[in-house]
Amino acid sequence: MKTTIEKQTTTVIQPNAPKKHKKRSQWAEVWRSLRRNKMAMFGLAVLLIIVFTAIFADQLAPYSYRDQNLRNINQPPNSQHILGTDDLGRDMLSRVIHGSRISLQVGLVAVGISIILGGSLGALAGYYGGKLDNAIMRFMDIFLAIPQILLAIAIVSAFGGGLIKVMIAVGISSVPTYARIVRASVITIKEQEFIEAARAIGANDFRIITKHIIPNSMAPIIVQGTLGVAGAILSAAGLSFIGLGITPPTPEWGAMLSSGRNLIRTAPHVATFPGLAIMITIFALNLLGDGLRDALDPRLKQ
Repeated sequence: MKTTIEKQTTTVIQPNAPKKHKKRSQWAEVWRSLRRNKMAMFGLAVLLIIVFTAIFADQLAPYSYRDQNLRNINQPPNSQHILGTDDLGRDMLSRVIHGSRISLQVGLVAVGISIILGGSLGALAGYYGGKLDNAIMRFMDIFLAIPQILLAIAIVSAFGGGLIKVMIAVGISSVPTYARIVRASVITIKEQEFIEAARAIGANDFRIITKHIIPNSMAPIIVQGTLGVAGAILSAAGLSFIGLGITPPTPEWGAMLSSGRNLIRTAPHVATFPGLAIMITIFALNLLGDGLRDALDPRLKQ
């Protein structure tokens, strides 16, 4: 007699089993916190518009920023020239649009120079400490004793004006700030357990600094860099305003403001619109920088 044995499998359902949630990355949490800050998002939106304008300046500008028309000198805003014309009959809107490209380029490159030089010096000083730390930071203290704008003026006066030299001058003048920020972060991070673990498995100092310490020090650098772009744009505009920066006919906002200061009574729009462009850009960068600072501050996270 044959018997058939049926195997039945039962599934045990645990009603109270914990659900697995995907752990959000650090930058996802930062973005979530940043989205809650309406002023920071407003600053980001304005900044994206300015960046878009700078990228597509050739397509957006109604005229060439070089075209002169001596018959239309200092024309107020009208249907043909929305922002009017300057003292050489050039369209102000076109020059302001192209000026966004120059100003953003100066700000980003200058901050990049500051982060690379200052970050490298700060990382070396904080990681090795001792005499090297003392030598580097005393050298930075000498630079900090000189106001940034005066140091930039001295560098430009020694080597001459021009776009590249202005970017270098503004970038070098901000190096001590980034060196101190990175040094403070490195001193805090280098004593943590994962750095000791990296040393235990044989990682050399260069790998520890570049792969472990610097990536974990990015939060304060990002915040300072965002605010630093605003400061660099303002410094470059100040240099151009006093005639030591970018020279005409390059449409830089500071140089445009300088050329329009003598016309403030007869043609105020020549100085007003470049000044408003500088103000709006710096305002947007400051709003975004403040929002990033709050989003990256662990003490404010719930």
